[in-house]
Amino acid sequence: MTKKKLKLGLMINGPGSHMNAWKSKDIPLDASVNIDHYSTITKIAEQAGISFVFVADGLYINEKSVPHFLNRFEPLTLLSALAMITSKIGLVGTLSTTYSEPFTVARQFASLDKISNGRAGWNVVTSPLEGSAKNYNKGPHLEHRLRYKKALEHVEVVQGLWSSWEDDAFTRDRKTDQFFDSNKLHELNHNGEFFNVKGPLNIDRSNQGEPVIFQAGASDAGREFAAEKADVVFSNHDTLEEAKAYYQDIKQRAKQYGKSNEEILIFPSLTPIIGETEVEAEYKYAQLQNLVSIEEALHYLGRYFDHYDFLKHALDESFPDIGNIGKNSFQSVTDQIKQLAQKESLTLREVALRVTTPKSHFFGTYEQVATKMIEWLEKEAADGFILTIPVLGNLYHDFICNVLPILKERGYYDTTHEAETLRENLHLPYKQNTYRERVRS
Repeated sequence: MTKKKLKLGLMINGPGSHMNAWKSKDIPLDASVNIDHYSTITKIAEQAGISFVFVADGLYINEKSVPHFLNRFEPLTLLSALAMITSKIGLVGTLSTTYSEPFTVARQFASLDKISNGRAGWNVVTSPLEGSAKNYNKGPHLEHRLRYKKALEHVEVVQGLWSSWEDDAFTRDRKTDQFFDSNKLHELNHNGEFFNVKGPLNIDRSNQGEPVIFQAGASDAGREFAAEKADVVFSNHDTLEEAKAYYQDIKQRAKQYGKSNEEILIFPSLTPIIGETEVEAEYKYAQLQNLVSIEEALHYLGRYFDHYDFLKHALDESFPDIGNIGKNSFQSVTDQIKQLAQKESLTLREVALRVTTPKSHFFGTYEQVATKMIEWLEKEAADGFILTIPVLGNLYHDFICNVLPILKERGYYDTTHEAETLRENLHLPYKQNTYRERVRS
């Protein structure tokens, strides 16, 4: 029986996922805006067989924001640059449905998809931070349910625009002076609750059909949206049991939209703290913890609660009851934090430090972490993982050089890309033009 292979993505947000990763001497001080840094880590990822790199993003900052959020590249601009120095690795960028226009989004991602020869992916977000509304002339920040309702229509419009041209519409026949077949050009003529878009889009389809849709659905509304629209779903769970339950829930929901288990993939976040021995892993974890002061940790925690000021509360007393603050921002994350604090009777200090530098399930020796990854794959908790490595220095190279070879030796990972497009490398089907399907419905 052929073993199922793990697929991996890598988050490449400047210095890494840790809020103070910029302090590490392994990384350029200006990593978040250093194109050579991004180029280096992306080339290493491609050579190691990682399926895609992923750029997260946000639309609002203040003086309490994570340091490398204050000064960072716009995702699609960065990914277009990386497309020119790579040939196989997927390029996934974050873009908001709440604060962007579908026609522009469709055109941007279609362009990236053509530039990269079918390697683009769109991480669909609804922009949780309330402050985002202050940077756009779109009225007040929509409440959680409405943001997802708008997102659903937004994605449908974008996908409709991606089907403006049939695959063979551009004949480019100099003998007959025919540049395109007008019968294979289709206007969208969408009139909805949030958007009115005529179309057609002024760029054709790529050799993977259309970009891969990524989403991180955690709340009930988010899960339903992910099940309907996403090809790949990011998740974040501490235990195997939680991850299995989420995996089954998303796959079951997706069946209602006509998707097989293979047509929607679940990629939990993987933040490996690794070493040759457990003692070495503990040492590296302590180094990460030492990058953060308690004040910085409280600011980081506050970001999830709409930048709430936790400094006004006693550090070594129970986590404070702050009501529904943050409910309309990172809803599922704030719920998880409050549940954790209550379940383990944690103080504010303990919560802040744990949230800032979490000690994930994937902690230990190279062998231990590789074994856990295989366990999550075999027990249907994951189809792959999105690597959010805290410091893109030694930990990144340790994972590439020491964990991936173990996975390969055991038959669960390939270091070569199987195909040219992101869809093919993720074993997702070519995305057919949906124009005729829309007409029939």
